Amino acid sequence: MKKLTTSALMLAASSLMSVGALAGTPSVSESGQFEQKTGEELYSSICQGCHMEDGKGVHTGAGFYPALANNPKLSSAGYPIYVLTNGFGGMPSFKSYLSDEQIVEVVNYVRTHFGNDYSEKVTIEEVKAVTKR
Repeated sequence: MKKLTTSALMLAASSLMSVGALAGTPSVSESGQFEQKTGEELYSSICQGCHMEDGKGVHTGAGFYPALANNPKLSSAGYPIYVLTNGFGGMPSFKSYLSDEQIVEVVNYVRTHFGNDYSEKVTIEEVKAVTKR
C-alpha cells in the first residue's frame, strides 16, 4: 500500500512539474518533505496541479479533482486535515511529506481563499490530534 501511495504522490508531483510556470516546481528536501512553508506556496506548488489555480478543480475528461472553491465541507477544520494527511479517493496522503506546521498553513490557506470564508484558524494541536505525531 505504501508503494502505491508513493507512486501516486510521485505522479502528482510529476504532473505539477509539467504545469511549470503556473504551479511552480515543488521543492523536496533530502528527507523527502516539501520545503515550501506558507499556505500559498504549498498550494501553488503541490495542490493547484489538480485542484487548479482558482481552486475549482476538474470535473471533466479522465480525471475528477474536487473543487475547493466555495466548498462547505471545509467548514469543519477536521475534514481538510484528515483528507490531506490520510488521502481520499485518488488523492494520496501527504502526512509523510508535510510537517504539522505546513499542514496548518495549507489548510488555513484553502479555508480562507477561493470563496471560502472559514476564518477560524486551524491549530497545530488539531493537526497533531489527526496525525498522532
